[in-house]
Amino acid sequence: MVYSCDMNSKATIEVKKASNESNMTLIRRFSRRVQEAGIIRTVKANRYSDRAPSKLDRKTSALKRLTRGKEIERLKKLGKWVERTKGDRR
Repeated sequence: MVYSCDMNSKATIEVKKASNESNMTLIRRFSRRVQEAGIIRTVKANRYSDRAPSKLDRKTSALKRLTRGKEIERLKKLGKWVERTKGDRR
């Protein structure tokens, strides 16, 4: 019986079962190797990290900001835009 773990080709952990070894011992040995390799620590560290936005996403976001800015300027000229202060929520 062979258990292997491959995390994005950074580390490959392979454990082969000996003839007189129980399954629990094999799993415990595999878990220990995974822990020693630091795979779990790296995965947990990168769990919430975000990818950088793609070029298309950045362009789309910039266009939305420009469009919204122009709309606000238009509303200000018409007198329909109300400036809100930090404490004014209503």
